[in-house]
Amino acid sequence: MSNDTDLSARLDRIAAALERLAAPPPPVADFETADAFVWHAATLSFQAVPAVNRVPRVLLKAVEGSARQLLDNTRRFAKGLPANNALLWGARGMGKSSLVKAVHAEVQEQLTKADSKLGLKLIEIHREDIATLPACLTTLRASPHRFIVFCDDLSFDRDDTSYKSLKAVLEGGIEGRPANVLFYATSNRRHLMPREMVDNERSTAINPSEAIEEKVSLSDRFGLWLGFHNCSQEDYLSMVQGYADYFDLPISRENLVREALEWSITRGGRSGRVAWQFTQDLAGRLGKSLPI
Repeated sequence: MSNDTDLSARLDRIAAALERLAAPPPPVADFETADAFVWHAATLSFQAVPAVNRVPRVLLKAVEGSARQLLDNTRRFAKGLPANNALLWGARGMGKSSLVKAVHAEVQEQLTKADSKLGLKLIEIHREDIATLPACLTTLRASPHRFIVFCDDLSFDRDDTSYKSLKAVLEGGIEGRPANVLFYATSNRRHLMPREMVDNERSTAINPSEAIEEKVSLSDRFGLWLGFHNCSQEDYLSMVQGYADYFDLPISRENLVREALEWSITRGGRSGRVAWQFTQDLAGRLGKSLPI
């Protein structure tokens, strides 16, 4: 009997030691605390974002067509209707990620006014954490809310094979994408792969067409493709004027145009990002704050 007691005590001590060595379980996600969250792969947890860094959709110029399409797609999803994963691709600084955040805010505000119980949450997942996307979706699947999982600047290089797991998650896997989850991504690359990588596959593969299909089929998982292109000088000045009017910056039209063009020359190009950076510089010089 004594031996049994000693053995039981030793087993208890071993079990306690193993529990101390084991990683703590991930915290339970409480999606009622905020409208936006960041997925942390290391702890398999969601960090609430109290205030999202974004601008109103009305300030995003030269992208009205893409904005309407993304807004309609998001509204349908928020209502529980069929909708597509979306890939926003194209020129740098033209408002791809800003549009995703602005559309989410607009649809969420509409749901709040309608007293909808669905709720639309924005979940940001970093590019380097894409391999943990299945774990993220497992948690989201069990929630009554609807989610837009958003990955900014998504792309894959030659030795990166995580795109294969993303393909299965978006469409084609046994479980598939949860009905309450939509995936939005931005990228400077239409097919999410560098052009030289695709060209190399074409030139070295035994069957070039099959190699290309393997590389570019990821982008086919996105039913909605929205292209963003370099803006004209007219579009750039329209962006700058829109910011100046919205924030009531005290400057004449003539001076605004002259300074905005000078700013774009020093930056070597025109884009929505350049227009916003100029606006911040101008507001600072005028002693005006930008309440965003």
